[in-house]
Amino acid sequence: MPAALHMPEPELIDHAGLDSVVYLRIYLTGLKIFVPIACLAFTVMVPVNWTNRTLEQSELTYSDIDKLSISNIPTGSNRFWTHLVMAYTFTFWTCYILKREYEIIASMRLRFIASEQRRPDQFTVLVRNVPPDPDETVNELVEHFFLVNHPDHYLSHQVVYNANSLSNLVNEKKTKQNWLDYYQLKYNRNSQSKRPSMKTGYLGLWGKSVDAIDYYESEIERLSKEICKEREKITTSSKYVMPAAFVSFKTRWGAAVCAQTEQSRNPTIWLTEWAPEPRDVYWDNLAIPFVSLTIRRLIIAVAFFFLTFFFMIPIAFVQSLANIDGIVKAAPFMQGILDVDFVKSVIQGVLPGIALKIFLIILPSILMMMSKFEGFTSISSLERRSATRYYIFQFINVFLGSIITGTAFQQLNNFIHQSANTIPMTIGASIPMKATFFITYIMVDGWAGVAGEILRLKPLIFYHLKNFFLVKTEKDREEATNPGSLSFSTCEPQIQLYFLLGLVYAVVTPILLPFIVVFFGLAYVVYRHQIINVYNQQYESAGAFWPDVHGRIITALIVSQLLLMGLLSTKEAAQSTPLLIVLPVLTIWFHRFCKGRFEPAFVRYPLQEAMMKDTLERAREPCLNVKDYLEKAYAHPVFTNENKWDGSDDGVSDEEWPKEPTLVATKRSSRTNTPARSQRSESKRSLLHVTDERSCP
Repeated sequence: MPAALHMPEPELIDHAGLDSVVYLRIYLTGLKIFVPIACLAFTVMVPVNWTNRTLEQSELTYSDIDKLSISNIPTGSNRFWTHLVMAYTFTFWTCYILKREYEIIASMRLRFIASEQRRPDQFTVLVRNVPPDPDETVNELVEHFFLVNHPDHYLSHQVVYNANSLSNLVNEKKTKQNWLDYYQLKYNRNSQSKRPSMKTGYLGLWGKSVDAIDYYESEIERLSKEICKEREKITTSSKYVMPAAFVSFKTRWGAAVCAQTEQSRNPTIWLTEWAPEPRDVYWDNLAIPFVSLTIRRLIIAVAFFFLTFFFMIPIAFVQSLANIDGIVKAAPFMQGILDVDFVKSVIQGVLPGIALKIFLIILPSILMMMSKFEGFTSISSLERRSATRYYIFQFINVFLGSIITGTAFQQLNNFIHQSANTIPMTIGASIPMKATFFITYIMVDGWAGVAGEILRLKPLIFYHLKNFFLVKTEKDREEATNPGSLSFSTCEPQIQLYFLLGLVYAVVTPILLPFIVVFFGLAYVVYRHQIINVYNQQYESAGAFWPDVHGRIITALIVSQLLLMGLLSTKEAAQSTPLLIVLPVLTIWFHRFCKGRFEPAFVRYPLQEAMMKDTLERAREPCLNVKDYLEKAYAHPVFTNENKWDGSDDGVSDEEWPKEPTLVATKRSSRTNTPARSQRSESKRSLLHVTDERSCP
């Protein structure tokens, strides 16, 4: 841990990539926002709330935590002006930190791109929805179109094939080869001369008994022939060619112009976008016709709506467990057990948080399947879309669902049937009562989750299960011990939930803030260690996800302002409530300012930067042959090396990467911004690293 904290940020970028550093800055942003807010809230808000006797004089059931919240202030009190002033202060401080971080990360991104080594995606554009032509093939049509419209910069192109069936055959061959290696090892290690046998039925449980080695050798031979036939069929038949292509240009400037401009008077054809880097390409979705993408996304939008809404049913059930009176009414025989203080504490405090966490375990897999069905063409875009949906899901079900359904199912029914203008009041009145639940949720999900991350208990269990049931060869063992990469699609939305809780409860129940601060501090230390010493980086997007992070924090800020407005409405603070209307307006204006000022650096490549990089490259390597460099960068993996590709290896051994001196010793070697092997492509080192040592002719 100390060594991980001592690694300077520039070396961390070289070691693990800019994506990892920007991800860590999310935790730093949380600390920068909530540490001053917590200090100010405990100095000002807690004494204002604590010195009232409203709850003591009422007949309501309350706890000591409630006495520190806004619930302890009498209706119509002038003390609500304190909460109003603090709401403005917290908003301005949060916006200041967000602007500063956005500016820093935008500068880091541009500096990283300018100093980064040559990559194929800097010269390449993905062209989709190529219009059909009765006289020309897609291959000829793409070449002619770009020769005419980009005559000075067009270099080459690679059409996209529907090679999913061929990919399945290659993967099947890989599996059969693995079984053959296993039985050959078993036979060689066995001192007896008897050859291993197996049954040809499902999972080897029934069927005809045959010689295992001969069976798999024949299967591999059969698959090899099928692969050759399928490859030939794909490359010779036009029906396997998709109306899309990877088009490469002679310069980064030419690629930037093409990727960021409209190519035709018809805006629905010749659609261009930056190509993902080769290891970020999700090849399976390139075979989806462009016209079907809109229909697919409509289907997923409807499915996600129903998934989000109906998930509130188990959430409501979990929250009803925390109501002791409801349990006794439904099951009177449990009266004696529930009277025990320890049992009552577990049911009210720990059980709802644990049950909610269990419900959320399977959710990321479902959301990722939805994103893949939508047809996104890169792993990074799949993760960003999945992260967006995961955050929406957690906001509606974990946050709003836990508040609304906090006591019984009847509250959900009332919420659905009440008028829209009373919804903020209902939610606002419920917020202080749920502070205890969210404190326990932060400890169960946040603190325990960070502890589980450093222990890596789940991967350890999975490794032993794989080792016992699935590992047959050394290659299986390598795959079982692969630590994987940081799951942005699940980790980032979980962080955003803590931003939401902290901003909502900063004014309402400040006692929750120290729990938030402890979470951000622990998570920063742990994930910095994990990124340096454990995880491999699957792709590099140069921090392209930061606008999403910024937008979600802004959303949390606006939600906190609206809910505080509803809460003060229930407290009859008629004089102070209207002044809160200004806050959402100012926050939205601030978001639009940041979007216009900083977001272009994350969605576009400045032509000035592209020209500078091209000029420097021509000065340093005047004889660079870009065409050779890009020749096979975007060829489908199954066409580049049939015998070698297995869907997980990029063909680059760790020894091939240059060894650089490091300031801080780590347990995992740096791989020059690409420490992880590609999961989908077969890009050679020459395609990802500057290695042109040829002399001029």
